[in-house]
Amino acid sequence: MSGVDGALADGPTEGVDAQALARIVFALLVVACFAAFFVTQRLKHTPTVVQRFERTPTFTPTGPAPGNLEEISFKLANADEATVAIIDSSGDVVATLVRDRPLARYKQFSLRWNGRRGTAHRYGQLETASGRAVLVAENEGPLAPPGEYRVRVSLRRQNRTVLSPWSFTLVGR
Repeated sequence: MSGVDGALADGPTEGVDAQALARIVFALLVVACFAAFFVTQRLKHTPTVVQRFERTPTFTPTGPAPGNLEEISFKLANADEATVAIIDSSGDVVATLVRDRPLARYKQFSLRWNGRRGTAHRYGQLETASGRAVLVAENEGPLAPPGEYRVRVSLRRQNRTVLSPWSFTLVGR
């Protein structure tokens, strides 16, 4: 009988251990779900790194002013040094408008691209009707071909790169 008693003793103990393990795993899953909920809520309320991207949907670099410049504008959640580049549909850099330019936090930064390739080494400045200063990058390379382009903002101190959520079209010469 002791063999039978031993078998009966093992059976209920194993069942209790399995139930305890199942309860522990369930409790851990509930805690993980709550933690994920709170992390998600925090991320939803964290401002994006680059905000208020604005642009002209299409432009013709050889056309009459003011439609001959691509209008680009954005602001940063944190002050940083920004490099702004124009990227073609294959992800290649076509033009660099500014490199490591210090930008203030939450201040709209506006610049214009003339549709030319290369890195801008000179800049002009104009003022909008509302009085906002606009930096005009004077790239001197050949005209970029017609096509879809996007803006890429690289932030030096944060070591992050953000691609604009939209594209714009450079219309034929």
